[in-house]
Amino acid sequence: MLRPLVGRVFPRRCVYFTGQSLPRMMCTAEKSSNDSTKSEQTVNTEGELSELDQKIKLVEEKDGIINDLEDKYKRALAESENVKNRMKKQVEDTRLFGIQGFAKDLLEVADVLGKATESVPDEEIENNTHLKSLYEGLRLTDQQLHKVFSKNGLEKLSPVGEKFDPNFHEALFEQDIPGKEGTVILVNQVGYTLNARVLRPAKVGVAKAKT
Repeated sequence: MLRPLVGRVFPRRCVYFTGQSLPRMMCTAEKSSNDSTKSEQTVNTEGELSELDQKIKLVEEKDGIINDLEDKYKRALAESENVKNRMKKQVEDTRLFGIQGFAKDLLEVADVLGKATESVPDEEIENNTHLKSLYEGLRLTDQQLHKVFSKNGLEKLSPVGEKFDPNFHEALFEQDIPGKEGTVILVNQVGYTLNARVLRPAKVGVAKAKT
């Protein structure tokens, strides 16, 4: 015969009851409910982690796109600045050296005027009034021409007594002159620079050490 057990607590928190039927365990439903809750919590956690991973991945992709666009933008700005500087330099060079071809042609006129004034003997100028007037006209024309040259950046090179510089001078001959080695001793044809750039080198004779 079974003894009646009222409200006695057994392991796993199961309570046994007796009555008209056999004793039954009341912990089964509770355990199933807990397992179901834990399973749902696990599923929810995994779903949240998966969603979080997707969001992180999207953020990383967006950051990569933003960085790429920022890099392209910086490169475009740098290229634009380079183009701007090149165009500015081209405009400046055009302004400074646009008359280079025209200036070269005028150098021949200056050469002719210079030779004309240098070839007139001083005694003839004093004794001939008409020749003197012509000479003064040529000299004034030559002076005015060189004023126009200077105004437009065209400068004369007549380097007698200066050190020979291959960047500005063209040596036609050398002559033995002790103590003046490397010095320009004669200018056969004057040179010109246009805004510090050689337009025509001066053709000169240079002193050298006696051999």
